[in-house]
Amino acid sequence: MQVASSKEHIANIVLDLRKNHDSIGFVPTMGALHEGHLSLIRKALQENEVVFVSIFVNPTQFDNKKDLKNYPRTLDRDIKLLKTVSDSKIFVYAPTVEDIYGNHTKAARFDFDGLEHEMEGEFRDGHFDGVGTIVKRLFEIVTPDAAYFGEKDFQQLQIIRKLVEKHKLPVTIVGCKIHRETTGLAMSSRNERLLPEYKKAAPFIFKILKDAKKKFGTKSATKVTEWVTKQFEKNQLLELEYFIIADIDTLKPVKRKSQSKKYLAFIAVYAGEIRLIDNIALN
Repeated sequence: MQVASSKEHIANIVLDLRKNHDSIGFVPTMGALHEGHLSLIRKALQENEVVFVSIFVNPTQFDNKKDLKNYPRTLDRDIKLLKTVSDSKIFVYAPTVEDIYGNHTKAARFDFDGLEHEMEGEFRDGHFDGVGTIVKRLFEIVTPDAAYFGEKDFQQLQIIRKLVEKHKLPVTIVGCKIHRETTGLAMSSRNERLLPEYKKAAPFIFKILKDAKKKFGTKSATKVTEWVTKQFEKNQLLELEYFIIADIDTLKPVKRKSQSKKYLAFIAVYAGEIRLIDNIALN
């Protein structure tokens, strides 16, 4: 398995692959890989000759310096895990901050037609400027034919689609279903940092989402939101940051249901110091 730490090395690998007309899939990650990541990589391998996986903890998308510092960095373990999927068809790009940003570690400013101001954008200042900056930069370096993202970060997925559309980037964006643990908890690198009591409590999040979906069939978005809020008020371990039912296209909170529109319920919850997000399609 080739592991490159510089964009020049990646450019040379891509050049050789393009000579063979190999299609390139791409899965950007921040490392601490788990089965959710591997499911994206397997799908990318099904649809492309080779797959690039970037492993880079991007500093410009963290609004919380402590979260950035504590984010797990497990490159050796990640490479071993990737080899269980394929040793010859996966290429790893594990750059330094300097290789990506040079001497100017700062996010560019983006306009995502308002998608960036909803939900995560409201609670994480500058987050999506950081996401847009790193994803655009990685696309320019790897030049993939298709890039694969999990739907757990659905808002991020929609923003990346908007990024590609507005900047006319020649890459197909593929959204992949949320990969869950057997308890229903959405897989995340952050799950590894959950203390045992929070790990045990966290599946409550998905249970509430499933119940909210049932209630949305007969109740208004406001009533469902009130019900979810009350359930978390009763929970002594999990703290609800937000629960929002939103239009799948605009990500704006629904005021009145329409049969012609599709909705998702989005949730962010603190389990101790660990912030967990999830979502579920409602119709």
